[in-house]
Amino acid sequence: MEFREIIEIATSALGLLLISMAILIVFLYRRMKKMQRKLEIATAAKYEMDDFLTQFSEGLESRDGLHESVNTICSYVAQQIGAEGVAIYECCNGELTASGVAGIYPLIPSRNYKLLGNLKHLHEAVKLCKYTVGDGSFAGSIAEKKEAENVLNPPRDERFANTLSVEGLTGVLGEPLLCDDNLFGVIVAINNNRNYGASFSSAQKEHLHHLATQIVLMHQLVNSYSAMNRRARIDQELEFARQIQFSLLPKEFPDWAQFSITAFTKPAKEVNGDFYDFVQIDDDRLLIVIGDACGKGIPACMLSAMTRSFIRALADNFTTLSDFLIHLNNKVYADTDDGRYITLNCCLLDKKNSLLEFGRAGHTELITFVHNHLRVIYPEGAGLGILPSDFSNFDTFCLAFEQGMSFLVFSDGITEAVNSNSEEYGIERLKIAFQDSIQHGMESQKVIERILDEVQQFSGDQAQADDQTLILIQYK
Repeated sequence: MEFREIIEIATSALGLLLISMAILIVFLYRRMKKMQRKLEIATAAKYEMDDFLTQFSEGLESRDGLHESVNTICSYVAQQIGAEGVAIYECCNGELTASGVAGIYPLIPSRNYKLLGNLKHLHEAVKLCKYTVGDGSFAGSIAEKKEAENVLNPPRDERFANTLSVEGLTGVLGEPLLCDDNLFGVIVAINNNRNYGASFSSAQKEHLHHLATQIVLMHQLVNSYSAMNRRARIDQELEFARQIQFSLLPKEFPDWAQFSITAFTKPAKEVNGDFYDFVQIDDDRLLIVIGDACGKGIPACMLSAMTRSFIRALADNFTTLSDFLIHLNNKVYADTDDGRYITLNCCLLDKKNSLLEFGRAGHTELITFVHNHLRVIYPEGAGLGILPSDFSNFDTFCLAFEQGMSFLVFSDGITEAVNSNSEEYGIERLKIAFQDSIQHGMESQKVIERILDEVQQFSGDQAQADDQTLILIQYK
């Protein structure tokens, strides 16, 4: 073979290779463009779904809840497909009722043209109309056939003969809301805003079909939410409040020099009207508080949480315990309604001077164990929030600590626990249980457990009627 022939063959092969590479490059480019397009479509669908769910959740959080959420979704659908008005009809036992409507939507059997000038009244009229599957109406026919429809000339369609302002209809889209062939409802869109005066395009019809799957999702969420009975929702809210309240309680008891501090609280209901807290004023002083808001449940819980916040806010400007209670009363009185109040006991520990200052605001007694005998301290002081501070006085009592001294503060849920004969546990039984426990050298936690056990045994099968709280302070 001559050199010239070899060159021709090589050139031909190279040409084929270049052509093949060019074809491959074109193929890969087109493949890449298709993949890029699919990615763009998928991304757009994701954003559309995110936007859809955001609109729905915002509707749920609004004042009107579920009702407003469906109206919001109708507005969203109208915007997405370019419709002048949209309505969503729910199907229940063969009856179709508009659960949401947006924009100018005159598909009602009426000749009251004034409705067209007032969207609120128009929407109310739409929601009052009821149709049945297969009744000859447009929504009824879509529900019966379970098929989408794009009406190109509505004025010539007898299904719209009695419609308000039928001559203004240029296009109507109907789409059944289906899941596994089960009919949940119908969505109807009217008048093409993107091409005014023209009917809807096939692309708009396809877009509505795509959105219909999202509407079904929304429909199922609404049904699931609505199916929750009132008690279940209340239980859920109470559990949420209970978790918040529990998070506000001190996570551990303070280690305060020679003082041992232990506390316990048990609500009568899901949430607690009692509370306790430990607030360090400075390096030498610790404020211990126990409170009992009037009533039970969430209102009492809210008042307790509010008072706790006030206490912590005022602690930085602490002067005397009496002044502290006066300022605290001003806050509570200003921010509570008539008949709402909270009782409080305050123990201020001063480790530098080994002193305890006790103040009371309408709460229970302080029981002390000193030199092997009990003493009950009961200074004057009204509940917080009952009267303005101009008419309220808060006395305080100061004690010097000695080794072996113990102090018990409690809520009235302990002493007012009743048995089957309607007898109260009372302060005397509490004093005996407290004294006997201390004299037997029980640890702080064991003292509280014994008192609670005795209260439970005394009450028997009687339900706990009030919140129960105990705080034990001991000087080792």
